[in-house]
Amino acid sequence: MANLLIHSMSEFSDIIIDCLTLADARNIVEIGAEFGGMSQVLADFAGKQGGRLTSIDPAPKAQFLSWVGTSPHVTHVNGLSLDVLPEQKDADAWVIDGDHNYYTVFHELKGIDALCRRDDRPFLAFLHDVSWPSARRDMYYAPEQIPAEWRHEYDYEGGAVLDTNALIPGRGFRGCGSFAFARQHGGPRNGVLTAVEDAIVHLRETEGRDLVFAHVPAVFGLGILFDTAAPWAEAVAQRVLPLHQNQLLATLEENRLRNYLQVIDFQDDMAARAA
Repeated sequence: MANLLIHSMSEFSDIIIDCLTLADARNIVEIGAEFGGMSQVLADFAGKQGGRLTSIDPAPKAQFLSWVGTSPHVTHVNGLSLDVLPEQKDADAWVIDGDHNYYTVFHELKGIDALCRRDDRPFLAFLHDVSWPSARRDMYYAPEQIPAEWRHEYDYEGGAVLDTNALIPGRGFRGCGSFAFARQHGGPRNGVLTAVEDAIVHLRETEGRDLVFAHVPAVFGLGILFDTAAPWAEAVAQRVLPLHQNQLLATLEENRLRNYLQVIDFQDDMAARAA
């Protein structure tokens, strides 16, 4: 099923590279590599800028590992983001597409803010999966790694569908064992978008950080989070704010998802008949 769904963060390459260029970014840290599609785009940019890409992923795919061995501007860090974040230095921008749950994203953003302050860098981060299905529902690749007090009850077989908050057993968009969804939709400490919103408030109240958030509602959602005090903030805002909650993009994304969910239904029905 995954091969039929456009789901890579690389679909946003033009937006991200434009923002990185406006911010004169050189050193980039990526959280979550998977096959390395976005990694290659970022590495090419960083190399041309005289910088480096650091890619954090505890279990990337073989294609990524094969590529990274031949890439002089790339360092792969084999570890969980929250464990290795304090080791990162002098990053100009952060690209976050790792574990799509509240606990991880909230603490990644807190950690990134601390590093930006330590290294005297403006805050600039790009986040994937800020739209359905993970905006208001946690997704867990390794639920045992999430502290119990932050983890919702979860289901590996229940699927997400549009127009209902309940997971549907054996139907809809699901991980089929590769990841789990929180059974609960919405509410406190649940979902990537909720984590971003809460982090913005937390960093404003505790650190005085004033962040702008743009939400591009396509391909599972791209979030751009940046510091209003940055010298390039106005230029980045002009690039991304016309896309913020753009109704045409949101309509096209809903149509894309409905078509894809129908394909999943067809596949499930054929599998059931063949059993």
